[in-house]
Order: sequence, then structure tokens, then C-alpha cells
Amino acid sequence: MAGQDDLAQAVRTAVINKRAGGTGLITGRKAFQRPTREGVELLHAVQDVYLDESVTIA
Repeated sequence: MAGQDDLAQAVRTAVINKRAGGTGLITGRKAFQRPTREGVELLHAVQDVYLDESVTIA
């Protein structure tokens, strides 16, 4: 399913960015051109990466 793939890619990108020292991520169309429920799920998943203290700088 394309939506699930986008979710997985967004989370992967967030982890990579956070491990590289980033403090945020622009999600763009992946979140905002979807039905509200799917967009919110994607944003929450990315937010969870940044709030997870076990994901640290590599």
C-alpha cells in the first residue's frame, strides 16, 4: 500500500535525520495531501521519532 510505504519512508528519514543531529523534518505533501487521518498518523509517527530518547546521534 502506497500510504504505508510513505509512512515507513517518513519514519526512516526522521531517524536518519535525528541521528545526524537534525532537530526537525519537513514532511510536505506526504502528510498534507492525504486524508486527515492518514496525514495525522504520519505526522505523529515522525514526531514520535524526535520524542524517542533512544534514537540518538550516531
